[in-house]
Amino acid sequence: MEVFRLSREMYAKPLSGKGAAIKGARWNSIGVELIYTAANRSLAMAEIAVHFTLATLPEDYMMITIHIPDDIRIKEVLETDLPPNWKAFPHPRSTQMFGDDFVAENKFCLLKIPSVVTKGDYNLLINPSHEDFGRISILEMEKFPFDRRIFK
Repeated sequence: MEVFRLSREMYAKPLSGKGAAIKGARWNSIGVELIYTAANRSLAMAEIAVHFTLATLPEDYMMITIHIPDDIRIKEVLETDLPPNWKAFPHPRSTQMFGDDFVAENKFCLLKIPSVVTKGDYNLLINPSHEDFGRISILEMEKFPFDRRIFK
């Protein structure tokens, strides 16, 4: 399987959850490493674009194509499995606890979870502490210029 991640160039390699652990995010608390990826390139772009305006958009994003072997186990989550306020902005503590529990259990390397930004699409969160993480690899990295019309 291939998944996609947009990252600033200076943080693109190595693949790590350290950035998410610094500030925390929707699915992880500060100190908990998790790698956010998307099932397709357009979702990866949408997940980043919601955080910027045209004036604040950095120009050094890289689209990273990541290979995940098909036999790596995935925990799939339905909307009904999530906390009632999982789509709230700013993100609630309940979603961070949900992701923190996934990492702490360490049963699966991947968590397939519905996107807040694009209904019907999925993000795949990678647990870098899982034993299968070493089998995941970067296939390609390329500069990703955002189409400025998105920010009109």
